[in-house]
Amino acid sequence: MATNPYLTAPLTPARPRMFNSTVAKVIWTLVPILSLGLAAAVPFVVAAVKGVVKPWLAVTYVVGEIAVFIAALAISPTGKGDSPVPGFLLTLLIITAATHTALLDNEKITIGK
Repeated sequence: MATNPYLTAPLTPARPRMFNSTVAKVIWTLVPILSLGLAAAVPFVVAAVKGVVKPWLAVTYVVGEIAVFIAALAISPTGKGDSPVPGFLLTLLIITAATHTALLDNEKITIGK
């Protein structure tokens, strides 16, 4: 006796996944950290292309990353370390991007998905 695939299919289609394994999740989470914030928006752009998150979230991260780097360069254009604010902004960007990247496949978070 054959089963009907329409009866056994899930009611709603499964949401696309960003990570296929735990190793992939760790590697993607390390991208903003190892690039020192230069590639903080890359995981979100990839997630938007895969359909994991909505495109506005990726655009927000790209604009936010550009804004942080412009602010850091405006505060200390010579890079001589006159102010701790640029380093704080970059550290905040790195921590925020890494945390949000790790939460991309979390089912409890629905903002931007």
